[in-house]
Amino acid sequence: MSQQTLAGSTGLVRGIRRWDLVAVAINGIIGAGIFGLPSKVFAMIGPYSLIAFVACGLVVSLIVLCFAEVASRFGETGGPYLYARAAFGSATGFEVGWLMWLARITAFAANCNLLMEYSGYFWPALSSGWTRAVVMTVVVTTLTLVNVIGIRSAALFSDVSTIAKLIPIVLFIVVGLFFVNLQNFTPTTQPEFSGFSQSVMLLVYAFTGFEMALIPAGEVREPHRNLPFAILTALGVVAVLYILIQVVCIGTLPELATSKRPLADAGTHFLGVLGGSVITFGAIISILGNLMVLILAASRLPFAMAGQNELPQFFAATHSRYRTPHAAIWVTGAVMLAVTLSGTFIYAATISTIARLLAYITTCGGLIILRRRESEPAPFQAPLGILAAVLAMLLMVWLLAHSTGREARDATVAVVAGLVIYAVYRWKSRSADVHIRQ
Repeated sequence: MSQQTLAGSTGLVRGIRRWDLVAVAINGIIGAGIFGLPSKVFAMIGPYSLIAFVACGLVVSLIVLCFAEVASRFGETGGPYLYARAAFGSATGFEVGWLMWLARITAFAANCNLLMEYSGYFWPALSSGWTRAVVMTVVVTTLTLVNVIGIRSAALFSDVSTIAKLIPIVLFIVVGLFFVNLQNFTPTTQPEFSGFSQSVMLLVYAFTGFEMALIPAGEVREPHRNLPFAILTALGVVAVLYILIQVVCIGTLPELATSKRPLADAGTHFLGVLGGSVITFGAIISILGNLMVLILAASRLPFAMAGQNELPQFFAATHSRYRTPHAAIWVTGAVMLAVTLSGTFIYAATISTIARLLAYITTCGGLIILRRRESEPAPFQAPLGILAAVLAMLLMVWLLAHSTGREARDATVAVVAGLVIYAVYRWKSRSADVHIRQ
């Protein structure tokens, strides 16, 4: 194979092209969140939710700028795990890899549960019971298999689902803007600062996911150029769409605060039953595309960590025919299914957000470390640079400070669990080395 398609000595294939990567990034961001969170955030702070969308977009833009610069220095699989390892060492890198993997797992559980909620629009039996569990199992197994049989099949699935999801979203916005009632934007009370902060943190779930395009860098063509382009392009597109979606939801759906399917319900208001069906179908396609990207990204983390001898070599295995990390994919898919069958949307979404923010902080800090350590400038230089990194870290600490006690407790348990896994594996590896030398 040529250097364009063979990813060094890892056995992976560089089959993700520039616009494939943009589609992966958009799919990573636009998943289930935007189809469920407009009503949740509106219930918390009313019309001020529109300001929360703008504020969250600004926070995430600082983070993305940092990621774009750091990512441009790397061309191997691993994403934030690799960045943290290079900047702060093995232990921090492992913890970030663990948290990112956990974030992907919990995000998958959250989104798959919301997929059932939206699918229930056409098939009410999916709301609960054994039918829901069977369909979830089929969905997870099928998406896992598609990932196993080749990176091009996964990329093509992502491309098609991205186009399929954007069409109904654009239709929803363009038509819905003609039916907006400006009186719906009049607030009754001003929300407390803590409530506003919590709403912004919840929206981080909908605005993030861009890093999933960075994790499989070892399968991306010209990663140093294409990674920054993809995540910056994706965020720009998504931010505009999200703000306009919330405008339409607030302006057309009086019962927005209690809606379980806000976009579908709003679409029904101004497009009739057919409109609600089209939006619901778009949501289903959107979530399926996002689930595909979640498996793609999550499975590459244990693969990358095993490549650095921080997990058993079983996870570093690649399929002899398909050139994919099949062992890591199957294990990740199995864990995703188990968590999905026991999860709910909002709680899983919040835990996923906390895990992401902790990992994001290390990448922003890594920008500062790598700028000072590396003699060569990064191929992509972030505007504001170190200032952007500092502001992003401060904003993320602010968001984390407004998580609930239960969420903070569970996130702490996750961090400690990662440290224990790292320590145990390191101890076993050293013991094995001593035994071999003897």
